[in-house]
Amino acid sequence: MAFNSRQILIAAAAVAVVIAGGVFWYVSRPEPVTLTSETAPGTAATTTPAATAQADSPMALGDPNAPNIVIEYASMTCPHCQAWHTDVWPEFKKQYVDTGKAYFILREYPLDPLATAAIMVARCGPKERYFPLVDLMFDHQREWAFQQNPADKLRDLVKQAGVTPEAFQACLTNQQILDGVNWVKNRAASEFGVQGTPAFFVNGKMLSGEQSLEKFAQELRS
Repeated sequence: MAFNSRQILIAAAAVAVVIAGGVFWYVSRPEPVTLTSETAPGTAATTTPAATAQADSPMALGDPNAPNIVIEYASMTCPHCQAWHTDVWPEFKKQYVDTGKAYFILREYPLDPLATAAIMVARCGPKERYFPLVDLMFDHQREWAFQQNPADKLRDLVKQAGVTPEAFQACLTNQQILDGVNWVKNRAASEFGVQGTPAFFVNGKMLSGEQSLEKFAQELRS
């Protein structure tokens, strides 16, 4: 059965509320949970399968042993995230990631159900397709995120990258991926103080909002 965009967004919003309650139960339960700092590429020790999948296998580029670790929290519908990925990311990647100077991790912090749906689609496929899909979505953000029937526009966009309509719908109903996305976002807010996007952690130091290449040059170790 096909879903229209309104059904997809309503379903995503409803499930998000359910998951939020589940996350509250998880972090409130009596068993201790050890969280690592955002200075490290690894993350929380946890028994939650979805959280482990999202956190212990981060979507990352570069050398894990690089002298710098840069973590970005982003939302696919955030114009400021789009601007950073268009204006700064290509040169940042060229100068720091491709040269082995920085290990870059992208973490999910969706600001709305549409952003949740978009990052679920990126998470759903093969790992090597994640960053190309993220780039595609940011490059064409205005063509899907701020249009009528945005879910339909998104479905048509990612079809260019080989995501079939059937796979698209399957991604949006993948409970484990949704659990992980919400877990990562809730942990960022409650443990690391992330309140909006983009938010960067450069060797453990948080930088909120868009950051210039010059600002990264000041913060990164040589």
